[in-house]
Formats: sequence, C-alpha cells, structure tokens
Amino acid sequence: MEHDTNPHPERPGGDDGIVCAGCGKAAEEMPVTWTFSVEKGVRHHLCDDCARANIRAIEGRLDSQWW
Repeated sequence: MEHDTNPHPERPGGDDGIVCAGCGKAAEEMPVTWTFSVEKGVRHHLCDDCARANIRAIEGRLDSQWW
C-alpha cells in the first residue's frame, strides 16, 4: 500500500483547494476557523464543525507541556 505524502490534499475534481478530512467540505483557502494536524508527514485539515465535534480527541493528543 502506497502512502500519500502530499501535505496539501486537493479538492475532489482536481481543482486546488483544501478539503476537510472529516466531512469532505472544500475551501479555496484555509479558513481561520479550520484546524489541521500532521500525521506521518501528511497534513490533515478539519473544518470548524468537525474540529468542534472532535475536540476531546484533538486535545487528548497534545503533549502535557501544552497544558
């Protein structure tokens, strides 16, 4: 299985843009309310709705130095 190392996922259909890894919502540019994580060198964006719905999981991955 090949690992996708593209740090900026493309919008479905080939147009450049940012796509939410949770729901697939697309944006032309990174909205200030979105967040992202880097997992195994790949950037994953989350829209504000998906980030809000998964905030406990996101906070649970932070090192204790951030608390």
